[in-house]
Amino acid sequence: MIKNISLTLIFFICTTFINGQNVPKLFKIEGYQPNLESSETQLSNSISDILIVGDTIWLGTSRGLSRSTNNGSSWTNFYGTYNYGEESISAIGYYNGIIFVATAFSEEINNQDVSTGGGIRFSTDNGTSWDYIPQPLDEPDDSIIIYGVNNIRALPITVPQQNIIYDIAFTPNTIWITSWSGCLRKCNITNLIANPDTKWERVVLPPDYLSEISPDDILTFSLQPQSGSFGPEAYLNHVAFSVISTDDTTLYVGTANGINKSTDGGVSWKKFNHTNQDYPISGDFITALAYDTLNSSIWASTWKAEGSTEFYGLSSTFDGGATWQTFLPEEKPHNMSFKYYSKNSEKKSDVLVATDNGLFRSSDTGISWSNVPPIKDDITKISINTYEFLGVNTAFKSSSLSEIWIGSGNGLVKTTETANDFWNGSWKVFIASQPLESNTDTYAFPNPFSPEFEQVKLIYNTNNKTTDVTIRIFDFGMNLVRTLIQNAERSAGFDQIEYWDGHDENGKIVPNGVYFYRIDIHNDTPIFGKIMVLR
Repeated sequence: MIKNISLTLIFFICTTFINGQNVPKLFKIEGYQPNLESSETQLSNSISDILIVGDTIWLGTSRGLSRSTNNGSSWTNFYGTYNYGEESISAIGYYNGIIFVATAFSEEINNQDVSTGGGIRFSTDNGTSWDYIPQPLDEPDDSIIIYGVNNIRALPITVPQQNIIYDIAFTPNTIWITSWSGCLRKCNITNLIANPDTKWERVVLPPDYLSEISPDDILTFSLQPQSGSFGPEAYLNHVAFSVISTDDTTLYVGTANGINKSTDGGVSWKKFNHTNQDYPISGDFITALAYDTLNSSIWASTWKAEGSTEFYGLSSTFDGGATWQTFLPEEKPHNMSFKYYSKNSEKKSDVLVATDNGLFRSSDTGISWSNVPPIKDDITKISINTYEFLGVNTAFKSSSLSEIWIGSGNGLVKTTETANDFWNGSWKVFIASQPLESNTDTYAFPNPFSPEFEQVKLIYNTNNKTTDVTIRIFDFGMNLVRTLIQNAERSAGFDQIEYWDGHDENGKIVPNGVYFYRIDIHNDTPIFGKIMVLR
């Protein structure tokens, strides 16, 4: 247990104290068997992290880690294996040939689902073999941190519950992690690779009431995210969520109280938040950070935390944090990336921002923005059919050709563009699904499904011919509920996917129950499937 503080209070910290905004939960999925065979698609359609290293694509998903070494033509899925079990991926990082992957899962404690850190896996051979690093924990008597002339009292975090690694960064031979209630920590990489049980060092950040600290200051606060028997203090700035490094000694760390910057390797810190600057960030809950190497700008996903004047949005600085600009008000960004290219002999960068309401893009450092158009695979014509995007990254294939990889809650997308393209490249959609047993087979997934949170996908085949297709939804009494498509042309050679949002013809969500769908493929015998709605 966390010393002198109840598990209920720790759960309360991470689920209610930020204006009712829950931290993303990561769920343990039961019953899936190991799959190390090459697959046509990734295993999950919920993709939050995308890491690109050379020709290798790494995906962090709700069903573990996926890897492609051939530009997405096939995937190796590590979910259900001995090393990964059935845990979700919470963070991915790469340093000098070593891939680091943090995992998490949800366990039930006192009738509540509690997000739990699952430690780190690392591989020095591109995923052929893996070693395990336990979730960093403190001993019960780890209650003092020496910081310059100060002995800082620190609440020992002795359990993995609500102690989840959400981000990873690197400086020379040092790995940095943000562990939510486990705070900001670092470790020597050489020592860690040699001995995965190496002790991690907790890093002292300013308390909420201070904007900067250095080892020469006389300090009297405790390092602790919540008050309790250990002490009355409670600091949102000790709840760490995101981290990046911009050079060998400069770090930016996002917490629930702003952005902390260090220029001396994580010793001294200066904090930027919504209330301590004339030109501040939009909100103090920092869910992601990114660095544009072309113009040395920092971009931050700045969500509303507790302040009444805070708002959701995107914030950026071009002067190292002295002043900030804000963009996309009331949007909820998740991740950012940059497309670098040359235009008229000038080096340029587009910023791409994955949000709950689309993938936004700017070619003029935020002056104007464009949202991604509806996405459809150029060949299969399958749509991604969502505007909830979680991850984005770019791969540079040549001086004139780039790929943008986009992760969503409903599948993976790749678009290939030239330097002059702006949403006008070729599109490839990767939807994780089980293969059909025959050309006359069909099934729906997820099933059951809840219309309030997701759409159900209906997968079928046109019996290898280009033809017109009609799909209708019926209730248990075979009364027509909705016509999804009518005489719509579908292509030969690919499994088709259609979406139902659980609404009837009048736009109302249907009641709980069993529904049937009928697929009419030209003059062929109709194909039937079943869907369960569970709200």
